[in-house]
Amino acid sequence: MLLPSHPIGIFDSGIGGLTVAQAIAQMLPNEQIIYFGDTAHMPYGEKSAEAIQHYSLKISEFLRQKQCKIIVIACSTASAVAYELLQSQLGHKIDVINVIDPVVRAVAQSGINRVGVIATQRTTKSGVYPQKLLQHNNQISIAAKATGSLASVIEEGMFKDPPTMQAIMRYYLSNDPQFTHIEGIILGCTHYPLIKQHILQLYNNQIQVFDATVTIAHEVEQALAQRQLLRADKADPHHHFYVSDFTQSFEQATQIFFGKYIHLNHYPIWELL
Repeated sequence: MLLPSHPIGIFDSGIGGLTVAQAIAQMLPNEQIIYFGDTAHMPYGEKSAEAIQHYSLKISEFLRQKQCKIIVIACSTASAVAYELLQSQLGHKIDVINVIDPVVRAVAQSGINRVGVIATQRTTKSGVYPQKLLQHNNQISIAAKATGSLASVIEEGMFKDPPTMQAIMRYYLSNDPQFTHIEGIILGCTHYPLIKQHILQLYNNQIQVFDATVTIAHEVEQALAQRQLLRADKADPHHHFYVSDFTQSFEQATQIFFGKYIHLNHYPIWELL
């Protein structure tokens, strides 16, 4: 039986999903978070769909064992190829939230007609964003681009250097005629909110930028409220963060994504099969 006092479960291929975890922690400060980063297999964008589905199921079972009352797939790649499987396997037991559908709904509600999508190779190849966007508006023009090395650049901290990031964003976007006249852009990877300002600057603040952080936090709040699972008592929750492979650099990088240092617990989930 799920209770309001139970935690929120979040997982990603690595630590990029901490941007989503941070937004949820800020919007729902009474809630405890259990986060799992599958650093042993990152990046998911280069893995097969079958492998990602296997990883996602295993991690979701881990979060259920931790009595999580909702599961958030804080990874666009896993959301693209594993959400429907998780929904069919777990949806009758627990709500599963992905990072794609809420953002697509936000774009549909915005009324824009020309949108760009930047994401990993696997997410782009899946075609999930164009497919879902066209279901809402079959007249919308969509430019999709795989920006494969962008997540690595962000993890290395280069997003803090404006000249470097402006050069990278010009390489990816300014040189692509598909992205010349867009009205909005979807950040199809949970690393990308950290470069939101660089993208806005590239377009002189003339476009809308859609990312999953605050959007997903609202979605989680609504889902828990509907199930009467919001924690009402004032609490100072102790969050837990797990990774499947541990290095000191990962732990140091958490400050990039969560805004402050957090301790990562090494949980070798793939050695416990």
